[in-house]
Formats: sequence, C-alpha cells, structure tokens
Amino acid sequence: MQDGLTRENKMGTMPVGKLLMSMSLPIMISMLIQALYNIVDSMFVARISEDALTAVSLAFPIQNLMIAVSTGTGVGMNSLLSKALGAKDFDRANRAATNGLFVLLLSCVPFMLFGALLTDWFMRTQTDIAHIIAYGDEYLRVVCIVSVGSFGAIATERLLQATGKTVYSMITQAVGAVINIVLDPVLIFGLCGMPAMGVTGAAVATVISQCVSFALGIVLNVCCNREVSLSYRGFRPDGSIIGRIYAVGVPSILMASIGSVMTFFMNRILIIAFSSTATAVLGVYFKLQSFVFMPIFGLNNGLVPIVSYNYGAKKKKRMTRSIRLAILTAVGIMVLGTLAFELIPDKLMGLYNASEHMLSIGVPALRIIGVHFLIAGYCIVAGSVFQALGNALPSLITSLMRQLVVLLPVAWLLARTGDVNMVWWAFPIAEVMSAAMTTLFFVREYRAKIRPLPEE
Repeated sequence: MQDGLTRENKMGTMPVGKLLMSMSLPIMISMLIQALYNIVDSMFVARISEDALTAVSLAFPIQNLMIAVSTGTGVGMNSLLSKALGAKDFDRANRAATNGLFVLLLSCVPFMLFGALLTDWFMRTQTDIAHIIAYGDEYLRVVCIVSVGSFGAIATERLLQATGKTVYSMITQAVGAVINIVLDPVLIFGLCGMPAMGVTGAAVATVISQCVSFALGIVLNVCCNREVSLSYRGFRPDGSIIGRIYAVGVPSILMASIGSVMTFFMNRILIIAFSSTATAVLGVYFKLQSFVFMPIFGLNNGLVPIVSYNYGAKKKKRMTRSIRLAILTAVGIMVLGTLAFELIPDKLMGLYNASEHMLSIGVPALRIIGVHFLIAGYCIVAGSVFQALGNALPSLITSLMRQLVVLLPVAWLLARTGDVNMVWWAFPIAEVMSAAMTTLFFVREYRAKIRPLPEE
C-alpha cells in the first residue's frame, strides 16, 4: 500500500513540468534508440540491393499492424491501470495488469499463423517482381512466426510505463535496440564467422532483440514494479476487465491499423503508376520520419498516465498544464524534424545508398512531406488526450478520415497527373483536415469532461 501512496504523490503533487519530463524523457530516449535501430536496420538492407529495400518497405504494413495491435491493447490496459491507481483501487490495478498481459500475448497467435501460411501471397498482392517477392517472403515469415517477442516486449514495457517506471522501460527498449543494431551486419553479411543470411539475417536479428527485451521486461516487472502484482496463480480471465481494456484499446488498434491499410495502398499506387523505386522512397520516408515521430509517441506515453491519473483524482489544473506543455514540446520537436527534411534531404536519402534515380524522387518527396510535421505534432498529442480520458473514438474517426478518406483518394488523383512529386502533397493536405477535426473533438471533450471538474 505504501508503494501505491508514493505513486499517488508523484503523479498528484510533483511539479507538472518535472513530472512530464520524468515520465516521458526515458521513453523518448528509448524510442529514439528504437528509431535509430529502424534507420540502421534498413540501411544495412539497402546495402544488399534496392530490391531488398523495396521488399522490406512492402512488408512494413504487416509489421505496422503487429505494432498497432500490441500498442493499442497496451493503451487500453494502461488507461484502466492508471485510473485504478489514481482512485487507489489497487486490486483493480492488479487485475488490469494481469488480464492486459494475458490478452496481449494471445494477440500474436494470428500473426504466427499468417507467417506460416500467407507471406508469399501477401507479397504477390503488391508486386510481380520475383526478387522482391522472395526477399519479402523470407523477411516476413521470420518476423511473424516469432512475433511473441514483439508482443511480449511491448506488453511488459507498457506495464512499466503505466506505473511510472519509465527508466526501466527505457532500459528494455535500449537493450533490444542495441542488440539488433549489433546483430544486423553480423547476420546479414556473415561477419564473425556467421553465414551471410541476407534479408533473413535482418529478420532474425529483429526477433532475437525482441525476445531479449521481453525477457528483460518480465524480470524488471517482477523484481522492480511494486505497484502491480503479476501473479498468475489461480488466474482466470476477467471478462469485465478485458472488455474495459478493449473499450479503449480497440479504437486505438483500429486507429493504428489504418496506417497499415494506407501504406499498403500507397505502395500499390506508387508501384503501379510509377516504379518500385518510388515505393522504396516511401519506405525510406517512413523509416526517417520515425526518428522525428518516435519522441512524440514517447511524450504521449508519459502524458497518458498523467492525464488518466489526475482525471481519476479530479485534479483539473494538473491535467490542463500537462496537456499544454506536451503540445508545446511536440511542436518544438517537429520544428527540428521539419528543418532536417527541408535542408538536408539528399544527405538523409544518402544513408540508404540511394541511386541518382532514387535521389531524384526522394529529395522532393522529403521536402514536400516534411511541410506537415508541425501540424502532426499537435494532432498526435491531442489524440492521446482522448485516449487518456477513456474515449479513443475521436482519434479513430480523425485517423480514418485523414488516411483513408482524404490521403489515399487525393494521392490516387494526383498520381493520374503522371508526376510522382504531386503524389507527396497528399500528406500535407490530409494533415490540415486532421488538425481541423482534432480541434473540434478536443473542444468537445474539454467541455464535457475537463471543464466540469472542480477548481483546485
């Protein structure tokens, strides 16, 4: 019980700026390391060939879908867990943690079956180039069949984040990322006496690092996370708890999954209307933008439990101050990202061994897409507030409108001009619409849930 009270004091009384940084900074650092791994991983794959890079880009929607399912479920678990801690209902917090971890690990089963049966079919739905199909098939097969490491790592990280143990969460992610970065060249090119495994080596390095992160996360939760108990002795799934987890988690899963659908069809638009090189450029963009967006997601992971906790504790001022500071921080990070994309796009593309043809497509693409970063920072933080208040539906609707209703049709129409540079403008156009809808939803949620809280 004393641990729970200590947790309450930190979340309810620590100065907001210090609290947000203490909660978010370790996650932001770990996600920067994770983003660095994503960049380095693809850099090594690009050294094999442009076709290998294209194959990994075409495989990205499935990887993104796995992340969507695991992180979305984690959002539901964390929202329920943080609210229970804020209300000092420690039994409910324990049940949220154990049931959340249980359903997260079950979620990898469909992806394991997909990896065993459907990876070749998935690649053939996007291209008929034999080398790209072969590369993508071998990469996806490994990543999906051993996806338990990915789901387990995210589950244990989210438990640490929800209870304020963000330094430990940083450790699990950083250890996994470093292992991946070290193993990539060893397994891809056959260093240190290992056989050269090519694209398969990149996949094997990924799943090994995820499994290590999962194992370390279990150890740290059992030994260091005193706010919750993960005892499964006599455990039975609690339908009520699981239902509440998915009430918040399913909209988050769907919202993140929309990105997979968008990427899949953007790949098809680019490869059919232009070339596989344009698809490779899109893949490079997603890798590079993760270095800009990952810190924002880390900021969100720190913000969500703060808002949820103080909403449960009815502390209005702390909620609004946290939200305001998070938005300002996100916009500041996005300024740096925009400057990089506008000033040194050729250097960024050069990281991926880009040919002259790839540079001619990639440099304008990065400059055009980078225009929307500042707006995106605000939209991402506002969306996390909806989730923290237990209502992820506004984020789902906005994401659906942005990526499927606006971005894809606009991209398809612009592709009909025959100029690949026109296609990239679909991203800023869709983000402007997203900002307008996000603002309308945010005002409504504020009036309904935050404004009625008593003044402190």
